[in-house]
Amino acid sequence: MIFLDTNILIEYLKGNKSIIEPYCMEELFISDIVVMELYQGAKNKSDLNFIAKEIAIFKILKTNDEIIKLATALVKEYNLSHNMKMMDAIIASTVLVYDIKLMSLNRKDFIYLDGIELV
Repeated sequence: MIFLDTNILIEYLKGNKSIIEPYCMEELFISDIVVMELYQGAKNKSDLNFIAKEIAIFKILKTNDEIIKLATALVKEYNLSHNMKMMDAIIASTVLVYDIKLMSLNRKDFIYLDGIELV
């Protein structure tokens, strides 16, 4: 089970399908908040439809109160020392709550967090 960071999905949507090929035998997940982030990046209706179609192959994890509480605690703990951003905190807390691995191109955003296994 692997959670895909937004930057992985952006590469995938640009046509770089090989970025996830080594992990296709695993269950690949995204979150409802990542879906919103991708939709927000759409330039027009055609782009929006393309994004929706392409990400339909991934399982979507729901963001819940536990994830938001943990994300808030992570921002409080790491914003000043590591410049932790809200979206990174939500992704990190999602991975921790669901106890799954994380695939990200920005490993530096997560490497300092205990309990996160990066692939």
